[in-house]
Amino acid sequence: MSLTAVSLAALSLAALSLAACATTATGRQQLLLLPEDELGAMGEKAFLELKSQQPAYAEVGTNAYVDCVARAVLRGAGGDPSKWEVVVFESDDVNAFALPGRKIGVYTGLLEVATSPDQLAAVLGHEVAHVTQRHGNERVSQAFVAEGGMAAADAALGGEGPERDLALAALGVGVQVGALMPFGRTQESEADVVGLDYMARAGFDPEAAVTLWQNMSAASGDSLPEFLSTHPSHDTRIANLQRRLPPALVTYQEARASGVVPHCSPKGGELTRAR
Repeated sequence: MSLTAVSLAALSLAALSLAACATTATGRQQLLLLPEDELGAMGEKAFLELKSQQPAYAEVGTNAYVDCVARAVLRGAGGDPSKWEVVVFESDDVNAFALPGRKIGVYTGLLEVATSPDQLAAVLGHEVAHVTQRHGNERVSQAFVAEGGMAAADAALGGEGPERDLALAALGVGVQVGALMPFGRTQESEADVVGLDYMARAGFDPEAAVTLWQNMSAASGDSLPEFLSTHPSHDTRIANLQRRLPPALVTYQEARASGVVPHCSPKGGELTRAR
């Protein structure tokens, strides 16, 4: 490629980057190249594929419980819970996820570590924050800039091939396509902060987020040191959450005082819908 062509390509990408710049709830700037409706369609398709591969958990009480917590958190995030699909998957994996296209998946293994409604709300607030803060689009966009910008993005939206696999990996369902692109430390920390606010607005005790990650640390045992991981270390994550607790506790207390009291029972499912 000639120097002129390289310069034009660089200018074109710079202009595209400016046009696609967005700001998260924490004030961080991010690059978003893909239309949200197209990304949502990819999330819906990926979720459908996952449901065909992974068995859903049939126990009614557990499904009602997870659904209760998820929909309360979604209300705390300012969304319409009726537009989201929530599925409990039977798996020992200690995991949960939320996808563009309004999909939430929770693995039964997580319920062995997130042992209370408040702790489960901390996980789901974090996962929903990844969607509302458009972290999937951001990761896809970062990958596609490295792969050739909008040409790669257009190929991914076309449906098949390595570009689509890359997009699915960036959305967080890469295990199903043989690749994985986890969220980076900045996105993980931002999801912690935003998710803490969501759970507090929903009437869940934000102090449970600290307890949750203490449980996660105990369950994971000897994990990779922080510099070898894209995620913050458990200790770093706990310290960051503790710093954010004072304003979150104020939000929580205000929510409870206004009558936002979720009643989600691990044993009996949803007793009374959170208002």
